[in-house]
Amino acid sequence: MNLSPRLKKIADFVPDGGVMADVGTDHGHLPIYLVSLHKAERAVAMDVRPGPLSRAQQAVEMYGLQDRIELRLADGLAALKPGEADTVVIAGMGGGLIRKIMGEGKHMWDSVGHWILSPQSEIGETRHWLEEHGFSILKEDMVLDAGKYYVIMDVVRGTMHYDHEYEYTFGQDLIRRKHPLLKEFLEQEQAKLQVLREKLDGQESERSRTRLLELDREEELVRSALKATENTDNIDNKRHTDKVE
Repeated sequence: MNLSPRLKKIADFVPDGGVMADVGTDHGHLPIYLVSLHKAERAVAMDVRPGPLSRAQQAVEMYGLQDRIELRLADGLAALKPGEADTVVIAGMGGGLIRKIMGEGKHMWDSVGHWILSPQSEIGETRHWLEEHGFSILKEDMVLDAGKYYVIMDVVRGTMHYDHEYEYTFGQDLIRRKHPLLKEFLEQEQAKLQVLREKLDGQESERSRTRLLELDREEELVRSALKATENTDNIDNKRHTDKVE
């Protein structure tokens, strides 16, 4: 099965062996790919909607993987029990929904070895949430797919702390490794913010003044991240994350 660049990058993050669970599996492409290549021994594919789950079931049957991929109609992690999955993938949705699913799935926190997360919005807020709830980001990557940038995180139980807000906003690991796509993304964000500023300059409404103040903060975060990608010496060589064994 051919995957999109986004799903292929997510698949690369899943550790070999064991059982993976895919939350919001949609058409089931990710678990089918992983199980077909024996990168995962088995998979649990879950979706809250009957329609996509039915299409996933058809795809699983087409590939003859009914004995290795179990499909469940489920809201988030509600239908998953501790010990049933070594790796959980939560992708293809906003950061707010990912945090909600994680928060409602506390029963799974300590039994899952790796959480592969790919929030499509509120990424900085998600990094803060992970820190506050006893998780650590081991690594991150970035991929460009159909003109949109996606971030993928490998998350484990542990502790983490970043020294700068721009590291939460744009990813300490991506900044440290000077990820080429991150620099490209930041430069595009900088240009977009400048266009917005030009549209708002000269407007005297309270709403415009408030938005200009927000732009000041956003532009400062982008500038700081760009500067850090050019000189990572200002980030301590010791990563501020620790995995709980």
